Amino acid sequence: MMLRHLLPLVFAAVAASAAPQDDQYILGPDSLPKEGVPHGKVIAMEPWHSKIFDGTVRDWWIYVPAQYDASKPAAVMVFQDGGKAKPADKNFAGPNNAVFVFDNLIHARQMPVTIGIFISPGVFPVADPKAQPRRNRSVEYDTPNDTYARFLLEEILPEVGKTYKLTEDPEQRAICGGSSGGICSFTVAWERPDAFRKVVSHIGSFTNIRGGYGYPPAIRKTKLENSTEIYNTPELKKLLESRRKIRVFLQDGKNDLDNQFGNWPLANQEMAAALKFAGWDYDFKFGEGTHNGKHGASLFPDTMRWLWR
Repeated sequence: MMLRHLLPLVFAAVAASAAPQDDQYILGPDSLPKEGVPHGKVIAMEPWHSKIFDGTVRDWWIYVPAQYDASKPAAVMVFQDGGKAKPADKNFAGPNNAVFVFDNLIHARQMPVTIGIFISPGVFPVADPKAQPRRNRSVEYDTPNDTYARFLLEEILPEVGKTYKLTEDPEQRAICGGSSGGICSFTVAWERPDAFRKVVSHIGSFTNIRGGYGYPPAIRKTKLENSTEIYNTPELKKLLESRRKIRVFLQDGKNDLDNQFGNWPLANQEMAAALKFAGWDYDFKFGEGTHNGKHGASLFPDTMRWLWR
C-alpha cells in the first residue's frame, strides 16, 4: 500500500517544468525537420489490449521511414512512454523528436533504415468516464523481470511484423526510454539479449522502486574473469556472453531526483562504473540537468550515431 501511494511522487517529478539548469539543453538541426529530407510515415495504431498485461489497454504508433524496402528486413527501435499526442496528430514526433532524427540520420546514412515503435504504458479502463484509469506504468517498467520483454516479443513485434518486414537480428534491435522507461529498456536487453542488444536510458530509475538497484552488482558479475566461477553451466555461460554484447547509452544530470526511492545521479554513476568494470560497450553523459528529457533529447542524434555505429 505504501508503495502505491508514493509512486505518483516520482512520476510527478517527470512531468514537472524544467529547472533553469536545463535551459542549456536545446534541440539541434538534426532533431528538426529539414528541407529536402523525406519524411517517414507515422501510423496511429488501434489501442492495444494486452494479454500479457491482462486487462490493460494502450495507445501506440509506428514510424516507417521513407526508405523502407519491403524486400529487406528493417532495423527496429522501441520507445517507452511513446506518445503524449492524440492518435490523429499529424505532427507526432515521439520522445526526443525521434521521428525527425530518424528522418535526418537515415537520409544521411548515419543509421540503418529503422522502424520506430512508440508505445504508451498500459492503463486499466474504468466504466465511469469521469474517473481516472488506473495506470500500470510502474508495474510494467520498474519490475526487473522478463514480462515486458515478453510483451514486446510475443505481442507487439509480431503484430507489426504482419505488415512490415522486421529484422530478427538482435544487433539491429534497439530500445529507449526515460526514467522508469530507461530501466525498462535495460531490463528488456538484460533479460533477452538474444532479441535486443542496443539500449538508450535517459535519467534511468536504477533505484529502489521495485528492485532495480540490483543491476550494478549483477553487471559486475559478468566480467569475463569471473565467468568460470559464477556461470558454470553452458546455458549460463551463453547468457553471460550475450549480455556482454549489449551496447548501453546512459544519460543523467547531477540535479536529478533524490528521494525515498534513492538518488538518481548516484544510481546512474554506479551503473556506468559497473559497465566500465565489466568491460561492456557503453557511453555515459552526465550533465547538470534535473529529472526531465531535455538533456537526453539534445544528445539524441549523436546518441543514434554512437548506438548504430
